[in-house]
Amino acid sequence: MSAVTAARPAWGRAPLLAGVILAAWLLAIAAELTGQVQWVHHHRLVADGMALWASLALFLVAWQVHIAAMMLPTTLPMVGLYRQVAAGQPHPRLARASFLSGYLAVWTAFGLAALLTMALLEGLGAHWPWLHLRPEWLAGGVLVLAGAFQFSALKARCLDKCRAPRAFLLNHYRRGVAGGFDLGLRHGAFCLGCCWALMLVMFVVGIANLAWMAPLAALMLYEKVGRHGARLVRPAGAALILLGLLVMVGPAGWPDPMVPHALH
Repeated sequence: MSAVTAARPAWGRAPLLAGVILAAWLLAIAAELTGQVQWVHHHRLVADGMALWASLALFLVAWQVHIAAMMLPTTLPMVGLYRQVAAGQPHPRLARASFLSGYLAVWTAFGLAALLTMALLEGLGAHWPWLHLRPEWLAGGVLVLAGAFQFSALKARCLDKCRAPRAFLLNHYRRGVAGGFDLGLRHGAFCLGCCWALMLVMFVVGIANLAWMAPLAALMLYEKVGRHGARLVRPAGAALILLGLLVMVGPAGWPDPMVPHALH
């Protein structure tokens, strides 16, 4: 039995986390349906009419919702296995919370770094009119980057770790709250190494854009837990590269897959 197959029953052992994931998706859907999408689409350093500190706070909240919707489903097998292993140690709930804190810390740091990078590109756009007038070059470039990364050795190495949660846990497990946090950081680092480029796409389309969230979340999930997930990596990469090139140099009249919430 493969490690991926063995990990599947663990999905049912984290009902609270499953509820958080469902709530995150419902919030994103409700925001789209009610026209309040600006509260979860936040992907700029300074939102219009807001102070810097308030804008950053809003981003951090929106980004946690985004992580819960897109990344937590891919880590549920690891969470379920860790719950089993940590059950016999003192303070198992604290250990589990510490593990999740480490995992979320990695993705939160990435979100802040991506936000600052987008702010820098906005600043460059103010000095380079050609960049400001051709936002499709940035959007298409990010799609090409995400597609190219699908072919990289780093993607393959990190995906192998993510697809074998049992082996990863056996190699890195340590008891205690500090051990849980360290394991969460390690797991988050490999998860980030596997998925950062796909998640970066969300910063040019709007971090809660359902038209992109759903297929990218499904792709990342199947890559990690699907029986043939590893075989999907390169075809998905080729599709992203093609789409990126079409966005950058597509013919007149070609429908723009970017949305009004994209970087401007």
